[in-house]
Amino acid sequence: MKNNPINYISIGNRLRAYRIAESLRAEQVAENLGISRAAVYRLEKGEIVKIETLEKLADLLNTSLSSLLGVSSEYYSNADGFFERMRQLEDSSEKIYAHFEPFSYLLTSKNYDTYLAKMLMDSAPKGLLSEKQRSTLSILEERKNTINSRPPRLFNLISLQSIQRILHTGLVGSLNLPPSTKIDRILQARNELIHLINIIEGKQHLANIAISIKTIPSLTFQIFYNQQGASSLAVSPFRLGEFPNITNGIASVTNSEEAISRYRHLFDNLWEHAAKGEDAINLLKRTLDDY
Repeated sequence: MKNNPINYISIGNRLRAYRIAESLRAEQVAENLGISRAAVYRLEKGEIVKIETLEKLADLLNTSLSSLLGVSSEYYSNADGFFERMRQLEDSSEKIYAHFEPFSYLLTSKNYDTYLAKMLMDSAPKGLLSEKQRSTLSILEERKNTINSRPPRLFNLISLQSIQRILHTGLVGSLNLPPSTKIDRILQARNELIHLINIIEGKQHLANIAISIKTIPSLTFQIFYNQQGASSLAVSPFRLGEFPNITNGIASVTNSEEAISRYRHLFDNLWEHAAKGEDAINLLKRTLDDY
């Protein structure tokens, strides 16, 4: 029988992600459990001593013990917790297979974060970001910094339809914007596509990009592989492109071999028939000219 030792570091990572998802500070968790804040941080580093503590944490964090242990799917109804979990998985991965709409946030330019904040403000009450939205943007920025410091090899499958759509609408969070603002957002969308073309032309060995003319499921997903070959699958309804959504939806993370196999099969089929290299560059440049 195969021996599968408990990965305490992963348990600690999940504890942190679920705590962030519930908008709880370490002090609040400590108070609920009757332990010190330092003890909470030790738990999040994987220093687990008692199973009873995990049971109490599962109740407090509105999840299950099996999810904390990683023996079933993890569910996140909050973008903060999910994006923190993505940061953790990306940090420990050697390869990532990803499909996002319109393209992976990890491949966006430095300016994109500024426009993402603007897109969120477009539809925000009084045009102001909430504390929750600012927290999400901070976690996203940390994700990008983590990737830049030790990048895994990223395979990003992109839908041509999503590229066409973002060039048409621009980086907007609402259609009710002044004409000058709409023009600026469309220009920035074009700049992002040029940035993407430059990545492909630069033949960066850590970023492999393919453009699919076939219809791709709107649900985004990532498949993570670490040095040991272990893998995880993350499926998300959250959007970081035009009309971003970081509020409503339920994202999941699973280690299910069947789920990973099915998504990898879908990815490989689409990747095989997608445009890559010079073909992808020419397709994207023609798309820029068309719009």
